[in-house]
Amino acid sequence: MSSPTSPQRTLPDVATETRPDQAGALDGVGMERIEMPVLLVAPDGVAQRASARIDAFVNLAREDRRGIHMSRLYLHLDRHLSAEPLTPASLRRCLRDFLESHADLSDRAWLRVGFDHLVRRPALASANSGWRSYPVEVRASLEGQRFELELALDVQYSSTCPASAALARQLVQDRFAEDFPAGRALDRDAVHAWLGSSDGIVATPHAQRSTAQVRVKLATGADLPITELIDALETALATPVQTAVKREDEQAFALANGQNLMFCEDAARRLRQVLDADARIIDWWLRAAHHESLHPHDAVALATKGVAGGYRA
Repeated sequence: MSSPTSPQRTLPDVATETRPDQAGALDGVGMERIEMPVLLVAPDGVAQRASARIDAFVNLAREDRRGIHMSRLYLHLDRHLSAEPLTPASLRRCLRDFLESHADLSDRAWLRVGFDHLVRRPALASANSGWRSYPVEVRASLEGQRFELELALDVQYSSTCPASAALARQLVQDRFAEDFPAGRALDRDAVHAWLGSSDGIVATPHAQRSTAQVRVKLATGADLPITELIDALETALATPVQTAVKREDEQAFALANGQNLMFCEDAARRLRQVLDADARIIDWWLRAAHHESLHPHDAVALATKGVAGGYRA
């Protein structure tokens, strides 16, 4: 008697069955939230693994076929993404294998890889450092010879309201006028002491943690500039959230916030300058959301590059 694994034994494959009463092509068939590690290589050459959630799809162009071979998609993912660094080339090879293994069924394939990217960040003033985690999503598609690659990521920063800062300054001026009335000689040491007291900071502007969401379409031949793009966005915003914080770091953060007052519109324009200046990016979409401490709602600014048929459409 043959064993269940005997090569003489033919296993049924109902996916190949023809169902004339339920025929029809499908735009996409595949799997979502596949658990798999991906290998990332930082600009300094250091490699790290990240736990990813992957969506993998092909279309079903044959109207007379019942389904695709999902196990083939999984095995191709495992061979490419868990064994070699995540690059445009590895993604393209994986998608090509999707289509070659479904040559009689599909002519388009795509995947989405979502993971948290860890970057070690130095403190602002002290000698300490700590880890920041950035949500990242990579999307790739292949149809014929047309390969498209998108990168999306989030950056958190602090935003101090310019209007609130102006109102706070006015209250400080008013208190100064009360404590140091006109006609009285000013004593430098007294004013210096007053500035360091609770009277000298009678009002403070409201600030809040904020989130910049960016999605970009990358040009053919471009790499995956994950860390580079994060660094450029954080530099433009000037107030990224911190990791290890001693008192000197907190003071430096307060200074950065005071020198970079911004509405969500200001933040969006700073982000736009970074994206427009990057030759690897052919289209982009951004969202700057300030999670208000004054209101129970968010203040949000949106922008796109404006490419015809692109993100704005």
